[in-house]
Amino acid sequence: MAIKQWAQGRSLWLMHFCTGCGAVELPPTMTSRFDMERFGIAPMATPRQADVLLVTGYLTVKTLKRVIRSYEQMIDPKYVIGFGSCTVNGGMYYDSYNVINHLDLYIPVDVYIAGCMPRPEAIIDAFLKLRQMIVNGEADGWKRYRENLEWYRKNQRKILDVDKWGLL
Repeated sequence: MAIKQWAQGRSLWLMHFCTGCGAVELPPTMTSRFDMERFGIAPMATPRQADVLLVTGYLTVKTLKRVIRSYEQMIDPKYVIGFGSCTVNGGMYYDSYNVINHLDLYIPVDVYIAGCMPRPEAIIDAFLKLRQMIVNGEADGWKRYRENLEWYRKNQRKILDVDKWGLL
């Protein structure tokens, strides 16, 4: 099992879900100066190909539905990185009626990157932290999601008003 976890940690394919200014610092992280591909981190086009869901920018009720759908389309094991202040506490939009303040109430977040905007070094550091968590068997958000699915669904239904608008 240790070899499998080591290999998973060395090949992190990410799907970037951007909803605002969160994407500003990600492209420099992928270019030659920082080159996150040297760590085995590569972007993918669809959730079904990705291991990591990188959520950047603020989330609204409308975009939360799509984040949940993308997360549930990913294959286990899957990991989530919350990028920037907006995913932690809503950022500068924390008091808006339509902004989601805590992403981890709706899907499990394995690593947060603090800041508005986090620097490329912080992004790479978060991926290296996630890699170490995978190798140590500590990145288990996807297991917690399965075990506590009713709790997550209750939170999702409350904010998305599923009874009024239909299924996720």
